Amino acid sequence: MVLTGTLVNGLAIVVAAVVGLLVRNIPEKMKTTTMQGIALAVVVLGIGMALKSEQFLIVIGSLVIGGVIGEKIDIEECLNRVGAWIETKVGAKEDGAVAKAFVTATLIYVVGAMAILGALDSGLRGDHSVLYTKSLLDGFSALIFTSTLGIGVIFSAIPVVLYQGGIALLATQINQFVPTVLMDNFIVEMTATGGVMIIAIGLNILGILQIRVANLLPSIVVVAMLVTAMHYIG
Repeated sequence: MVLTGTLVNGLAIVVAAVVGLLVRNIPEKMKTTTMQGIALAVVVLGIGMALKSEQFLIVIGSLVIGGVIGEKIDIEECLNRVGAWIETKVGAKEDGAVAKAFVTATLIYVVGAMAILGALDSGLRGDHSVLYTKSLLDGFSALIFTSTLGIGVIFSAIPVVLYQGGIALLATQINQFVPTVLMDNFIVEMTATGGVMIIAIGLNILGILQIRVANLLPSIVVVAMLVTAMHYIG
């Protein structure tokens, strides 16, 4: 089934988050150190992805244009509102806790090459191995995030399933009208652009900066447009 990998990914997040809720008595110092370790790993992962670019001007241009669009729409605020709405439904001891957990986890699980590449593999080739690997990584981090940030992490499974599922379903038809070379170029530059955003997420978790990463998400769409334009013009 096309959506098998996506559904496994969503289930892994939910199950791990539930376990995380049950082990919330982890010492604060241990939580802090573990979170910092994950954040550093996220930064390293992002750097590795960003360095894959073959035309870094596309990455820069996409981030600039995408950032302008994202700030205009204010995607970050929209996600925060969703998190706040969830917060009113489930209740939270600390204002903004659920929203923060939801937004942070959603961005980490959605912004990245594995989400798109895995979903494309599921749709194009029926190969779910990338998403199965992603499920293991997401599950482990969901356990830690939930024990640290709270119940908001569990709701990140919803956008993950919708996002990856949508890509997988689209991918079943995409090879009929998108040349292989164009798709390969897009994946490379999308990976690099996503890597820059993942670096920003890691810096946010470390508390070094507070970057509105969600407002950079339109950059992925801009990458597709720029790569397509260069493919046909060049």
